[in-house]
Amino acid sequence: MGKAILARKVGMTQVYDELGRVVPVTVLEAGPCLVVQVKSMDKDGYNSIQLGFKEKKESRVNQPLKGHFKRAKIKPQQYLREVRVDDSSSYSAGQEIKVDCFSAGDYVDVSATARGKGFAGSIKKMGFSRGPKTHGSHYYRGPGSLGSVDAARVFKGRRLPGRMGGWRRTVQSLNVVETDAEKNILLVKGSVPGPRGGLVEVKESIKREKNG
Repeated sequence: MGKAILARKVGMTQVYDELGRVVPVTVLEAGPCLVVQVKSMDKDGYNSIQLGFKEKKESRVNQPLKGHFKRAKIKPQQYLREVRVDDSSSYSAGQEIKVDCFSAGDYVDVSATARGKGFAGSIKKMGFSRGPKTHGSHYYRGPGSLGSVDAARVFKGRRLPGRMGGWRRTVQSLNVVETDAEKNILLVKGSVPGPRGGLVEVKESIKREKNG
């Protein structure tokens, strides 16, 4: 894993490419992020960096985190996320990472927590068809038969009503359309998970290289 940055989802819009075609993009307020902690293979067994995003009031931080930020000589951060890197020796605590680490044409993987939708039935959650509403049937939106009678149990993996959304999702190989270092704006083609204002993690794509 190489480059990475934390961002806030602003929303979606559309831009035009050099051929005049409309391109749907998601606007991300990416960084600036601060390196709070650096982990190395020799000391911790793996290489990673801990990124902080969005400054936070010191009065709203507990004592252990106050010491954690004080050790890095930075102000308290609202969000903390650890990111694996190939080589952590090029990073140092307090280092600033800005959106210009990415450029147009790069491919990124974007991770976030999807919008939670609460308890949902099998029709809304899995796209089941409803039952007939004629000939005296009163079984409209139920899950239907649960499987084998002889087994006297419900098999694992059976699609049933339950919680919908609120899970972590990653969209891979999104193309970076444009970056604005002055406004900390990153435009990626297509949609990304999560609500407007939600935290997203942007990482260098693990499957595609630039212009690949």
